[in-house]
Amino acid sequence: MTRYLLLRILEIIPTTAGVLLLTFTLFHVVPGSPAEVVLGKNATAESLALFDTKYGYDKPLLSGNWAASRALARGAVIAPNGTVPLSFPPGAGVWRLTGRSSEKWAVFVRVVLRHSISGERETRRVDAVAGRTCGPDWSACITIPEGAVAEAITVEGAAGAAVRIARRTAHLFDSQLFHFLGGLLRGDLGESSDLGRPVGAVLREGVGPSLALTVPILVGGTVLAVLFGLWCALCRGGTADRSVLAVSTLLMSVNYVIWVLAGQFVLAYKLRLFPIWGFEHWTYLALPVVIGIASGLGRDIRFCRAAILDEVDKPYVRTALAKGLSMQRVMFRHVLRNSLIPIITYVSLSVPFLFTGSLLLESFFGIPGLGNVSLNAVHSKDMSVVRAVVVIGALLYQGVNLLADLSYAWLDPRVRLR
Repeated sequence: MTRYLLLRILEIIPTTAGVLLLTFTLFHVVPGSPAEVVLGKNATAESLALFDTKYGYDKPLLSGNWAASRALARGAVIAPNGTVPLSFPPGAGVWRLTGRSSEKWAVFVRVVLRHSISGERETRRVDAVAGRTCGPDWSACITIPEGAVAEAITVEGAAGAAVRIARRTAHLFDSQLFHFLGGLLRGDLGESSDLGRPVGAVLREGVGPSLALTVPILVGGTVLAVLFGLWCALCRGGTADRSVLAVSTLLMSVNYVIWVLAGQFVLAYKLRLFPIWGFEHWTYLALPVVIGIASGLGRDIRFCRAAILDEVDKPYVRTALAKGLSMQRVMFRHVLRNSLIPIITYVSLSVPFLFTGSLLLESFFGIPGLGNVSLNAVHSKDMSVVRAVVVIGALLYQGVNLLADLSYAWLDPRVRLR
């Protein structure tokens, strides 16, 4: 058992790393940037760059020695007089200017530095070197000392050519991924770029409302499904069994949104039985919990019924009945215990839903849970919140799977964990 636990815990590390790597890559592919979403399209390039620096978005995604900068607009072209169209003066650090010249080996760069304290200006010449290809590609490394900015950059021998600029990172692993992992090891999930608050505080505020909504839905739905499944198994083929199956099919056929809209209109608006919007008292959760249970009850009943009926026809049931035990006792003492293995597997797939919350229910009823927080984070490209939700969700899912496997061995002594 101990060896099995250690192996499963060790498996969590590469799995979570793979999920995190995939999340980083997917959100990098999606067009747009968090700075543009938060500050708006009319924000200056300098303010966008300061935003990126504050939240670490100016670093490479995974790893690298150079990071793209907003100091030059995308697709910038060197002017006929050789001036590089800077969006703002690059600050202290090592910068790499790359482009393509009309003639190989005929490029050199002049940089006008302005010292912020004294205001003095000086001009430095930087020789360009050939690029990696055999064509007229070139690059020039510009070192800007502390307390100075590059007020102007001119390039001779490359007029009309596209040019790019990048800033040198501290080291190869000075990236968004490793910066996040370092904070994760310290228990720091970062700061929300949309809300300007620590991510941990944002998630803690959302966990309570989400659990208050989803735990009753999961527990209530599971208990009702098991009870109806046992009842259907006892009355298999009878009127009660067929009636429950018909109602279950009807419940499964109704769209989730219809459940929400009908519940709000009939039960909350017309009959005034429940409040429609907000999260001020437990009564505000009553209607969304009822809707959440009703919308998934049909599917749950059919699954539990099938799992229980799969055990009813087995030899040990006939043996117990032949010994004089009542059918009700056999169902609750023997059949239910053995049928819990597939039911636990089924329920374990829904447990991560406890953390992320029910997005539609939270949105329609104004419940400030994690589902709502996650949706807002995706819309605003708040990567710190999205990454934290993904990591915690992955850990929760794997932890629940481990507990489910351990419960198999507890329910059925024949199961051996190796």
